[in-house]
Amino acid sequence: MAKVIRKAVFPVAGLGTRFLPATKASPKEMLPVVDKPLIQYAVEEAVAAGIDEMVFITGRSKNAIMDHFDKAYELETELAARGKDDILNIVRNIIPPHVTCIYIRQAEALGLGHAVNCAKAVIGNQPFAVLLADDLIDGNNHGGCLSQMVRVFDKWQCSVLGIERIDPGDTHSYGIVKTSPIEAGLDKVEAIVEKPRPENAPSNQAVVGRYILTPAIFDKLANVSRGAGGEIQLTDAIAMLLNEQTVLAYEFNGKRYDCGSKLGYLIATVEQGLQHPDLRAGFEAYLRSLQL
Repeated sequence: MAKVIRKAVFPVAGLGTRFLPATKASPKEMLPVVDKPLIQYAVEEAVAAGIDEMVFITGRSKNAIMDHFDKAYELETELAARGKDDILNIVRNIIPPHVTCIYIRQAEALGLGHAVNCAKAVIGNQPFAVLLADDLIDGNNHGGCLSQMVRVFDKWQCSVLGIERIDPGDTHSYGIVKTSPIEAGLDKVEAIVEKPRPENAPSNQAVVGRYILTPAIFDKLANVSRGAGGEIQLTDAIAMLLNEQTVLAYEFNGKRYDCGSKLGYLIATVEQGLQHPDLRAGFEAYLRSLQL
């Protein structure tokens, strides 16, 4: 029987040091892009892909994420009393009622691979998705990035990595894959390496913050040695998985905003603001009025 993707892991235990002091007391995943925090964009993408179990791998000072997806009785009571029904509906529907949220504490920040492995007991023997909220991906009317990847998984029943082609000079910031073509936009991964120097990179195909993985990845994560930065790298575990299973690289349709960087975050805010139905006209007029 074909497997389906029903669970998603959100590693949200990082310190967000690139955004200090804004992230000193608030998680970077709660940074707003227009009127929603980054983590909500990622969760909405997962919900749209048919996922109904969200697993958050959290750390200290991350309670705001839990609070955001929890019911806010006092706020809802106050909004109802003031007759602010439109805002009340928004607050009540941040996450659909059929979706379950599970929170697991990552005691030590030992890397993305370690964070994913923390979800093993909850995931069990099922394929699952991993979404990094730092990467806000606009599907540009093609459906969400994860929805596209789930369709690939449904057909091929193997691990799928979301990729995009980057400037070759930036390979040191990404996991980079070497591939062989299968069809338009879809390749078989032959090798993967974490943050290679440009002169050593096998391609300019970079893995971004979207993965669909089979449960076999947990055995690899349990045995992989610490890699770049002294951390347990998910990339290294995927490299081990290649020896046993097919892994695909999918070049998604859409635009990725690197909200882990200040510039990428600002670009996302501007472009998403220009797409907001209530703000678009006024914001565009303001931008045109600037004398830059």
